[in-house]
Amino acid sequence: MEATGGTEELVSGELVSVAHALSLPAESYGNDPDIEMAWAMRAMQHAEIYYKLISSVDPQFLKLTKVDDQIYSEFRENFKNLRIDILDPEELKSESAKEKWRPFCLKFDGVVEDFNYGTLLRLNCSQGYTEENTIFAPRIQFFAIEIARNREGYNKAVYTGIKDKEEKEASNGGSKGANSRGEEEKEKTNKGGKKEKEAYKEINKSSETTM
Repeated sequence: MEATGGTEELVSGELVSVAHALSLPAESYGNDPDIEMAWAMRAMQHAEIYYKLISSVDPQFLKLTKVDDQIYSEFRENFKNLRIDILDPEELKSESAKEKWRPFCLKFDGVVEDFNYGTLLRLNCSQGYTEENTIFAPRIQFFAIEIARNREGYNKAVYTGIKDKEEKEASNGGSKGANSRGEEEKEKTNKGGKKEKEAYKEINKSSETTM
């Protein structure tokens, strides 16, 4: 037990050190590989929480920030024809694209916390966070695109895909009696509600630290 306590204290101390380092401006640590890894881990944690959320709750009703309306309005005013279901990296990363995105992003400096923090963004919104389907983007760019995907119905493919899979798996157990199926549906409904609550709780916690 004493050894476990010592390990916990060590891990806790490491986490505090990492948290302190992540709170510093980028120029304070240059290209330190340990800090870069910490940033990457934090971005991945954020991605996992977000994907869990849009898998558990109808994305059309999600609110990611306190200024979703402003972000969406400004985004579609500046990028009316940008295709967001399947992103072209050139529309985000090319020099001409960066010139167009820069003034948009800067509008939210001081409005969205850590607006330029590195965040993982999916290219194809019907798929998950795989290596091939993911790029790094500033947080405000992530919010702009994901809020638009939610409001315009593109992210619903993830939510319905998970629901269809769950229903298919449930129907494959059709050899059970009606009473058993009824109990399964009741349990599934309870689990679904619990999963939604947990997802909301996690994304709200993440908003305070990583979003």
